[in-house]
Amino acid sequence: MNTLTTSPLPLAVRPRRVVAVVLAVLVLATATTLANRVLPGWAYPVCGAVAAGLLVGLALFAGLRPGAIGLGRRHLPRAALVGLCGAGLVAAGFGIALAVPALRPLFHDGRVGSPDAGQLAWLALIRIPLGTVLVEEVAFRGVLPALLGAGDRWRWWPVLGASVLFGLWHLLPSLALVRNSAVHATVGGLPLGVVSALAMLAAAGAGVFLCWWRHTGRGLLAPVLVHLTTNSGGLVLASWVLAHP
Repeated sequence: MNTLTTSPLPLAVRPRRVVAVVLAVLVLATATTLANRVLPGWAYPVCGAVAAGLLVGLALFAGLRPGAIGLGRRHLPRAALVGLCGAGLVAAGFGIALAVPALRPLFHDGRVGSPDAGQLAWLALIRIPLGTVLVEEVAFRGVLPALLGAGDRWRWWPVLGASVLFGLWHLLPSLALVRNSAVHATVGGLPLGVVSALAMLAAAGAGVFLCWWRHTGRGLLAPVLVHLTTNSGGLVLASWVLAHP
């Protein structure tokens, strides 16, 4: 058991945790601004990978071990199994949505565009895994919950704190959410600010679920596989549905 996450912190370590939390929030705020407003598209995965590396460095600076942030080797087989089970559930949900005509509009997302095979591979295999999944799972299911006091047991306050920040992380992306036809049909009449707030609330809820999946799998690989299947798999299916109306 990792004593750094279950026993009282040494006095010398506590200030480092506070500093690390503040710096982690600053890193994430800078990363989302750069990725969504400043950098060209090709730099998006680079930004995500660099941010994830900085966050891991902050965790180590604060005295956390790799296992505390979900990167330990001990529970890797369990995390892989739990992650694959979650990915299977997501795939089953996609299959149902494809089979039920009333649910197909969920895939009608204007943000997808009409990528060719090369662009689709870039988005699904590089941009999303590095620019979205890696940084988000390291940050919101690994580093931040651990810095806020999560350990081997489920602790609500660290989970809620990290998940609220996960919701806020989606502020800029949420402003383009109405380009999904299903979302527009459901809440398109609401002010953009309300739609954005609802999207961030939904993201926070998803953050709690992914924290639980990480806790169940005892490692970040569990939510990574679920997240990757949802985002990259959803993109590929949305592209296919838009190309085959």
